[in-house]
Parts: sequence; structure tokens; C-alpha cells
Amino acid sequence: MTTEERLNIEEKVIQMLRTVFDPEIPVDVYSLGLVYKIDINDNADLNIDMTMTAPNCPMADFIVDDARYKLESIKELNSVTINIVFEPEWTKDMMSEEAKLELGFL
Repeated sequence: MTTEERLNIEEKVIQMLRTVFDPEIPVDVYSLGLVYKIDINDNADLNIDMTMTAPNCPMADFIVDDARYKLESIKELNSVTINIVFEPEWTKDMMSEEAKLELGFL
């Protein structure tokens, strides 16, 4: 896979992650800063590390299932693995400026 192909797929991944929402928060998981790592290997296997706003998030399964379903629709990907991690601990500082504005933190 070329660097250009990888970047193209990564952009599609980011676009898709921007459609995944915690039903309790009106901002997508990518803008919230919940996605820590996006890795696409030469076999087009996607590996994502992401977190939740809290370790006991009641919507975690829903969010991960929604993300997986949407990411698996990207035809260039061979497989999708989403790892939930809690280090580093998520903070409001990880949000994009747009997310902070939307949630009233600016």
C-alpha cells in the first residue's frame, strides 16, 4: 500500500468517525478527542485505540458497535479492530476547539 493510499483510507476513517456519537453528547467521538490512534497496515487492517469520557460509560458498547459497523463499510479496509483504552485518561482538553465551543467550554 502506498503512502497516498494509506492517507486516503485514513481520511475516510476520520470522516466515518465524525458520524459516530455518544447519544448523550451532541459531538462526534473524533472531535471529542476519544480516538487516540488510527493505524492502517499494509494489508488494509485498521486498528483503532479509543477511549470513553468515563470508564463506566453506559453507552460504550453502543458507541463501539456503531463505529465498527460504519468503519466496516469502508470498502478499502480488510478488517477493523477497535481497542478501548483508558490511558491516557481522557480530559476536556483533548476536544477540538469546535467541540469545546459546541459544548459551551469556550
